[in-house]
Amino acid sequence: MARKKIASSSYIVQNVEHAKKIALIYLKNILLDKAIEFGLPEIDDRYHIWRVPLKNKGHLVGEVVIDSITSLINERKSTKKQILEDRILGRKNEKAKSNKKQDIPKISTVRNTIGFGDSEQLLQETPTESIDLIFTSPPYYNARPEYADYASYQEYLEKIRRIIKHCYRVLNEGRFFVINISPVLIRRSSRSEASKRIAVPFDFHRLFIEEGYEFIDDIIWVKPEGAGWATGRGRRFAADRNPLQYKPVPVTEYVLVYRKQTDKLIDWHIRKHPNQKDVLKSKIKDGYEVTNIWKIHPAYSKKHPAIFPVQLAEKVIQYYSFKNDVVLDPFAGIGTVGEAAVKMDRRFVLFEMNPEYINEIKSKSIKWKCKPKLINWINTTPPEKTQ
Repeated sequence: MARKKIASSSYIVQNVEHAKKIALIYLKNILLDKAIEFGLPEIDDRYHIWRVPLKNKGHLVGEVVIDSITSLINERKSTKKQILEDRILGRKNEKAKSNKKQDIPKISTVRNTIGFGDSEQLLQETPTESIDLIFTSPPYYNARPEYADYASYQEYLEKIRRIIKHCYRVLNEGRFFVINISPVLIRRSSRSEASKRIAVPFDFHRLFIEEGYEFIDDIIWVKPEGAGWATGRGRRFAADRNPLQYKPVPVTEYVLVYRKQTDKLIDWHIRKHPNQKDVLKSKIKDGYEVTNIWKIHPAYSKKHPAIFPVQLAEKVIQYYSFKNDVVLDPFAGIGTVGEAAVKMDRRFVLFEMNPEYINEIKSKSIKWKCKPKLINWINTTPPEKTQ
């Protein structure tokens, strides 16, 4: 079905040079940038795509198709790496052999991306198996006034289930979804009612298993003693010391690790990785976390009421991805995962629906070593200083 008519002024990819730059990133990621030159890119207004011809020694060998609106590579319509290699080398009737050679991990062609909008919608526009790691902390369920967006807890869980389901599709084979989550305290509405604490991590675990993920690890993030005293939990007992009133002050959160189901061993990703230089550069140095107890100071921000520290994101990214991998945060907040990904030499995809948080991400992106003007911006524009 053809797309609805969209003004060309809304295209992110506006000219030939921009289309070539995006196509070059694609060729570098599939390690064919040295063997292929470009023909003249053409815009197809009917389908809102750019077609970039690929040539080898003057002969046409394929094309890269780019979505004009999002600037994402349309991998389904673009010529596959194996076909390009066969045509460059003049191989014929190699179908059986090529199927065997495709038994290698995929290298994502997705560029650094920041999308403004509901992640449930943005994930549907994200290419299949284009993400190498997901790390996020979902919005709390009505724990604070600013998060009171759901009519019921069940509605909240169903929303999260849909996000987890979409993430399964975009996550690469055998790769990891790591989530920072903790129980939430629903404050009492009057003195005659009791407050409630909801065991959110255990409900999330059920969702992950039902959507096809394998449970791998439960990491306990421990904050310094006294960090949770502001919740007010435990103060009544501290004053009266009566039995039954005891409530420990929460100073931990879960970092739960899941893996997309596959029959491939983790060692397959290491041995078969198409870029062994990235594998070597990704080796973890001494001083890593030996146990599942991670002691990390919490972070605070006037811009966001519940951020996790950059150090936590850095550890997760370092332990569960390679250099140049793509890390997705579907609830990006003020962009902590993006900041950590850039520091760790990974690419990022950040989705956020709060306009204030998007503006904060824009401000931060100016200081990141990746240039904001080269970021794929969806439903929003780059920060003004770079325009």
